[in-house]
Amino acid sequence: MSTSQIAFLKGHGTENDFVIVPDPDNALDLPASAVARLCDRRAGIGGDGLLHVVRSAAHPEARAMAGEAEWFMDYRNADGSIAEMCGNGVRVFAGYLQRAGHVEEGDLAVATRGGVKKVHIAKGGDITVSMGRALLPGEGVTVSLDGRSWDARNVNMGNPHAVAFVDDLAHAGDLLSAPPFSPAAVYPDGVNIEFVVDRGPRHVAMRVHERGSGETRSCGTGACAVAVAAARRDGADPAETGTPVTYTVDLPGGTLVITERPDGEIEMTGAAVIVAEGLVDSAWLETAIG
Repeated sequence: MSTSQIAFLKGHGTENDFVIVPDPDNALDLPASAVARLCDRRAGIGGDGLLHVVRSAAHPEARAMAGEAEWFMDYRNADGSIAEMCGNGVRVFAGYLQRAGHVEEGDLAVATRGGVKKVHIAKGGDITVSMGRALLPGEGVTVSLDGRSWDARNVNMGNPHAVAFVDDLAHAGDLLSAPPFSPAAVYPDGVNIEFVVDRGPRHVAMRVHERGSGETRSCGTGACAVAVAAARRDGADPAETGTPVTYTVDLPGGTLVITERPDGEIEMTGAAVIVAEGLVDSAWLETAIG
């Protein structure tokens, strides 16, 4: 870790919050211990993850993508571990790039460990991210909680989801621990479980238990999975009709708009908010990571 001062920003997308560390030339060494301390909500800045902003040409993992995308989102989980992608994170990443003057409104490509992601920054400030296609494995599960049971739709957005439509979001309980499901063999590595209620035509609300994290304020892939499950439940399949389908999805942290296109591509639109910026005390960080 360099002893020079380190600039940071704090931002969130539907209350999925991030520490942002601009480092265009990839000059900073950010070991897992440093990331974990920066993301610590009591002893650090606090965040669900860290967005390390690097030019693709300057990072060995992104160099091959530099011809398609100038910027690489070197995303880290709050514990310091490396992650491939984060849909809410990409929106905040793009919002930072615009704020810093690196990009303007319109289309943008962002390199991630999950490949190059297409992003669109609208004039009003909302940001759309192409999230890829959903897979719909045939076998679902039954989710049970407090004496109630629901059939849950199996949707894979690059990570596994079980989507259950319920009468009342309170039926999901506190979601601190993973709701039990069966048969367990459908999700041998665990699953994100969404509980969904209808709010109106093509408008739903959800709560989610993210595997390993408990209930979270927002889950981008979860909102996409919910929109696809709701569309199929409602008899809508863009691949068959040739017409895009859009659902509004309310989460505890805000609202996302999800569109599934006839080619299967799913687009997620929502806000990206930059809350603050400042400097990390380098002496604290040196001490913190020991």
